[in-house]
Amino acid sequence: MTPDISLILPAYNEARVIPLTIGEAVRYFDSRGLRYQVIVAADGTDGTREIVRQMAATNPALFATGADARRGKGLGIREAVAIATGTVIGYADADNKVPIEDFDKFRPVLAAGVDMAIGSRKGGAVIERAQPLYRRVGSVGFHWFMQSVVGLAGIQDSQCGFKFFQHAVAKELFRRQKIDGYMFDVEILAIARRLGYRIEQLPIRWRDDADSRLNLVSGNLRNVRDIFRIGLEHRFGGRLQ
Repeated sequence: MTPDISLILPAYNEARVIPLTIGEAVRYFDSRGLRYQVIVAADGTDGTREIVRQMAATNPALFATGADARRGKGLGIREAVAIATGTVIGYADADNKVPIEDFDKFRPVLAAGVDMAIGSRKGGAVIERAQPLYRRVGSVGFHWFMQSVVGLAGIQDSQCGFKFFQHAVAKELFRRQKIDGYMFDVEILAIARRLGYRIEQLPIRWRDDADSRLNLVSGNLRNVRDIFRIGLEHRFGGRLQ
């Protein structure tokens, strides 16, 4: 039977928190009477994949993908979308920055036929635990830079890791998606705009976990390169393949 939702949890060395996040998701889906599939896209060597596979022995709706090497969040989600079977396909942070209960806001929007619904930390969002000041300042600068290069006018928060798609929309977007790193979110939105998909932005509850996995020098240099790549291909590029 087709799941109502496929939830993807991208993870890198998240063995400590992944059982808790999966447990909260499963309890939530059960409480709402939703048929579900949970796919943990886990790179790293700390045993995250093995933990999920052990849990899958008693819950066949759980799956684990990934590799020992750190290959990138975009690649992990792309691979997970390829095997997802839910009517709705989406992803959330493995460290539970957005409570899964916030999906209650997304269900009626998606049921009404909106192509994709994305979480936003702006416009009515509840920030339960804020990022450090230097990261908030950096986010403002990133948003200005991203808009200047890629041109996603009206998108308030491209990087919130709480996004859900109609099945066919997810398959089409991630079939075209190429960025392996963190900027895959921007790429997905740029492709969606070019394809004319309707995007609904919904305020969420959000809490910082003070555990960034991004290297501030090499990671941000890669992000800048990827933003220019996205802009060249989707703002100034030619025909969408």
